Amino acid sequence: MGLKELLAGPDVNRGVEEFKKTSGAVLIDVRTAQEFAQGHIPGSINVPLQAIIRVEEEVPQKDTPIFVYCLSGARSRRAAAFFEKLGYSEVRNIGGISAYKGELVQ
Repeated sequence: MGLKELLAGPDVNRGVEEFKKTSGAVLIDVRTAQEFAQGHIPGSINVPLQAIIRVEEEVPQKDTPIFVYCLSGARSRRAAAFFEKLGYSEVRNIGGISAYKGELVQ
């Protein structure tokens, strides 16, 4: 990864493509339930940052590949760090849906 990519942060579009190619992966949207209902990436589940501990119910296996996003990437960065503290070993913050170029589910 070059300096430009490092400074730009995660690429949500690339992250979604990697999610689709990863067997058994889970895509988690950590925005509020209201934000999720307004439009989310197909295949994602909603685990709002305010209820983040719920991830253990949604994804009980700690070695499950998790791809996490929010609106801009800030909440997903916090969520990814929390997931790692809970013992999840395959966590990837893919950034914010605001840069997503694909179709959304409402």
